[in-house]
Amino acid sequence: MTRRVICISRSLGAGGEAIGLAAAKEMGYRYIDEEIIVRAAKTAKITPEEMAKSEKPPGLIERLLESIGKTSANPEGWGSYAAMAAENVTPSEALIELAVRETAREGNVVIVAHGGSIALGETESVLRVLITGSPDVRASRLQEAKDIGLPTARKEVDKSDKDRKAYLSRFYDISEELPIHYDIVLNTDTLNMVGAVGLIVAAAEA
Repeated sequence: MTRRVICISRSLGAGGEAIGLAAAKEMGYRYIDEEIIVRAAKTAKITPEEMAKSEKPPGLIERLLESIGKTSANPEGWGSYAAMAAENVTPSEALIELAVRETAREGNVVIVAHGGSIALGETESVLRVLITGSPDVRASRLQEAKDIGLPTARKEVDKSDKDRKAYLSRFYDISEELPIHYDIVLNTDTLNMVGAVGLIVAAAEA
């Protein structure tokens, strides 16, 4: 049975977004990540405040999904998270999770976004993937990608890991992230992109 939804959870600097995009292209699936959802929300003029006040969130999600359908599946076209921060874009976590669930229902999609693997964990058609690596290797990649000092990169990796742990605890009552929360765990310290994508596609089609 081919999995129609691939959820990728990733550690900062592990290459999850690039691997997810490559896997989506390989399978002919749509690619959706947090950044695309946030940009689509801006296009649809959906704000966190509107989401919080609305008594009919499906109407908002309908607008959001329509905007997502018009976006490019190329993350480079959206700029960086740093650029988003500069624009004071603050996505509603509830909005993101609703968008993830609704997008998954349509199928044939690779989702790289907040807790998708956990939120959709009991869905039979979902392949749950964790892409991670050692803090040192991830910090080195971040240093090169952002042209920053290694100490700064290490701090960013450490903060991201702590934020990720806090998010899983707050929203899903998971005190410790374990391999059993996923179908496959990929360590990009040793796996290159081609190998990682190949394993994801093979697992999805098994």
